[in-house]
Amino acid sequence: MKEKIRSAVLQLGADVCGFASAKEFDQAPEGFRPGNIFKRCKSVIVFGIALPRGLYEVDSRFAYSHYNSFVCPQADKIALQAARLLEDRFEACAVPLPCDSPYEYWDEEKMEGRGLISMKHAACLAGLGTLGKNTLLLNKDYGNRLVVGCVLSDLDIEADEPAVSICPDNCRLCIENCPQGAIKSGFVEQKPCRLFSYGKTKRGFETVECNRCRTVCPMGFGIRKGKEKV
Repeated sequence: MKEKIRSAVLQLGADVCGFASAKEFDQAPEGFRPGNIFKRCKSVIVFGIALPRGLYEVDSRFAYSHYNSFVCPQADKIALQAARLLEDRFEACAVPLPCDSPYEYWDEEKMEGRGLISMKHAACLAGLGTLGKNTLLLNKDYGNRLVVGCVLSDLDIEADEPAVSICPDNCRLCIENCPQGAIKSGFVEQKPCRLFSYGKTKRGFETVECNRCRTVCPMGFGIRKGKEKV
């Protein structure tokens, strides 16, 4: 069953797919665990869609900004389709979650938001990668280019093995190149990051003004296609 589900999710358009046990989220803050959303949740199916490498070689404000936002609805569509598939083929009960927004938690002072669950931590628990010093998800094949989505399920599916970290121990490029000094090795202050990283054109189009922590990362394209910068 597990590999049939993985194959089906990949056929829907995901580049990677993994599985985590709902019990593994016990370290997440109360209110942000799968069981807080869906009481009968036993397994979390996590998947990722990779952005093209070329978007990391150009000005982040336009092409990268547009397609980074464009992929989020694509992930939500896959989550919806995967949930339907789980219910139709495997007699499960499944809950798709929005990969980005909407979410409720917002600390106005810190400008800190939290999704319904942390997608990048879900991806780590499902074996899709580990967190770099900049807290970005790092996958061995796709680096930090994955947009992550997930589905909660009452199916009892064996969890995948954790991934091995590909973040170079001696690398501090993301920390040293952050123009706001917001990266503190494993923690990012969201307020200075948000204030600098997002903007709008005179016409009102939303832009990503800075994605330097992604582009300077030597593992930004994955371990097999990593950029030699360390």
